[in-house]
Amino acid sequence: MKTVKGFCVLLMLHLCLFDSGRTGKVLVWPMDFSHWINLKVILEELHLRGHEITILVPSPSLLMDPAKIPFNVEILQLPVTKETLMEELNADLYTVSFELQKLTWWDMQVNLKKLMNGLLEKAKRVCDSAITNKELLSRLHAAKFDICIADPLNFCGELVAELLNIPFIYSFRVSFGNVIERLCAGLPMPSSYVPGSASRQTDNMTFIQRLVNWLVYKASDMVYSYYVFPEWDEYYSKALGKPTTLCEIMGKAEMWLIRTYWDFEFPYPYLPNIEFVGGLHCKPAKPLPKELEEFVQSSGKDGVVVFTLGSMVKNLSEAKSNMIASALAQIPQKVLWRYAGKKPETLGANTQLYEWIPQNDLLGHPQTRAFITHCGTNGIYEAIYHGVPMVGIPLFGDQHDNVARVKAKGAALELDLHKMTSSELLNALNAVINNPIYKENVMKLSRIHHDQPMKPLDRAVFWIEFIMRHKGAKHLRPAFHDLTWYQYHSLDVIGFLLACVATIIFLVTKCCLFCCWKFGKTVEKRKRE
Repeated sequence: MKTVKGFCVLLMLHLCLFDSGRTGKVLVWPMDFSHWINLKVILEELHLRGHEITILVPSPSLLMDPAKIPFNVEILQLPVTKETLMEELNADLYTVSFELQKLTWWDMQVNLKKLMNGLLEKAKRVCDSAITNKELLSRLHAAKFDICIADPLNFCGELVAELLNIPFIYSFRVSFGNVIERLCAGLPMPSSYVPGSASRQTDNMTFIQRLVNWLVYKASDMVYSYYVFPEWDEYYSKALGKPTTLCEIMGKAEMWLIRTYWDFEFPYPYLPNIEFVGGLHCKPAKPLPKELEEFVQSSGKDGVVVFTLGSMVKNLSEAKSNMIASALAQIPQKVLWRYAGKKPETLGANTQLYEWIPQNDLLGHPQTRAFITHCGTNGIYEAIYHGVPMVGIPLFGDQHDNVARVKAKGAALELDLHKMTSSELLNALNAVINNPIYKENVMKLSRIHHDQPMKPLDRAVFWIEFIMRHKGAKHLRPAFHDLTWYQYHSLDVIGFLLACVATIIFLVTKCCLFCCWKFGKTVEKRKRE
């Protein structure tokens, strides 16, 4: 009898804790590199909770190796090899990181347009491989997915969700000039105190900085309005067989999971279907491999410095690497440098080169004193999580804006890779290591990050499961999406009020003129009498 009662209790607990909303089917339209690293953490947690995960992976993916993905994988076959894609990407990254800085403003715009066109063509190739594959779409329809998780910087995930008639959710960081957030999500972002991405501003701007920020907003709006949206509007309209726009489809997202939080981000207004989940990939440090642990412990009381420019930058020019190695050789700390290029001639005995390092575990080690970083969001959040001050060397994308934020909060110093000297790097390292203010500031950010009612990963998973349980979250969707652009800006109301004012002025003027005319007639008549 006791066994039966115990079984009933366990059954009730199982039903309470593992309801139907936690056993759904999830379709994923991912993006490579750091975006995938972040999204993979969410998918692993969903998998642990019993969800069935299916990922649409392009055949030439760089980090998303189908053989190593522990979920269902649908491979999108593309007419390009992984090696060719890597060559194209390396060329693009080299241009963005090193060559554009040398060009005139006009030549820079021309090259940026070429790069954008190339990226859009690559995105279309991937999209075509999914939506034109009738057999694949048929299988996806038959699978009856509950939700699609997509990255809005990798267009097409929302189109696949629309074709399959399933709700979708975004995992997101930031778009160029905040265009997608403002125009497609309806996020109110006043340029007076919300810095546009690529503006490199803070939320405390002078008049000139506000002017620059406003111009960044308008320039990015023009780039998307004239070079991005029209092409994709036509593409989506053709795919759906009805007139539509990219922004209209994107605006149907049930939830936007933004990969930042107020420990790092500047405050600005947000909407009910926006959730901030920055640092969801962060976790306590694990023990280091024996060889690494011995090297770290050999640093003694001086500790170690961790240096990486991320997974997308493998090496530097010989002159740059020698300049950096020369500075690192002059500090008393040991240095772990993730670097796959030629060994610099000026490399000091205190510096070890590695093709890969366990970054999170090193940043969480008590011997770590500073982090030299390219300022990717993932790396910055790991440094905040573990309380490690930074020297930022941003290269491209949102990295300049990221370092502007942690620099404004007193947790980092910024250097320009193209202009910095060996002595400048040495001085920056000595400052963040020996000046206690940097450690105090980053520890303050760390305490804010850890002091949340719910962990970022749990919050992200909760909203995904919420949408699965309720078949969407329309009650959180702002009415912005149902308004025309002139209604949203109240131009029709302003026009009506101006018309009313003009009418009143016209009538008052007419009345005054009539009264004056009448009065003049009366005076003239009296004179004649």
